[in-house]
Amino acid sequence: MTETRTASGHATTWLTHEAHQRLTATLDRLQGATRAEIVAKIEAAREEGDLKENGGYHAAKEEQGKLEARIRQLTQLLRDVRVATVPAGDVIEEGCVVSVDYGDGDVERFLFANRENATDEGGKIGDLDVYSPESPIGQALAGHATGDTITFGPRAISVKVVAVEPYSA
Repeated sequence: MTETRTASGHATTWLTHEAHQRLTATLDRLQGATRAEIVAKIEAAREEGDLKENGGYHAAKEEQGKLEARIRQLTQLLRDVRVATVPAGDVIEEGCVVSVDYGDGDVERFLFANRENATDEGGKIGDLDVYSPESPIGQALAGHATGDTITFGPRAISVKVVAVEPYSA
């Protein structure tokens, strides 16, 4: 698979327009109101006195650490993003809807993209599951094309690529 990279050498991530808007709004909220709420919790806990045994202070600091990690993750993701530019052709890359047959005639369709595109907790966008390029099947399928049969994983699962098409909302 030919991986798209930025001028600084970072790999780009494909996102739908909707995912990009949702993640941008989330980042704005986290950097603004959510960060301010946690800072206020820390300040209130500091005013209670002894920080060594102050559970509220330690919980707020832990929450702050998780928040800052998510902010860094979203900042990097949104810096190195390709928004809804769909690939052409039948080679599997981010932004494709892939149909595979596990050999039993039952065809599974999924969006080959970063899991941040999922619009629900179950990892779906609409009726499509979202499989990440970093997942075992994603790593195995990346760069392959319609008609290829790929075997992957410790249980030697074989799938045949039935179709590759660009994603459209």
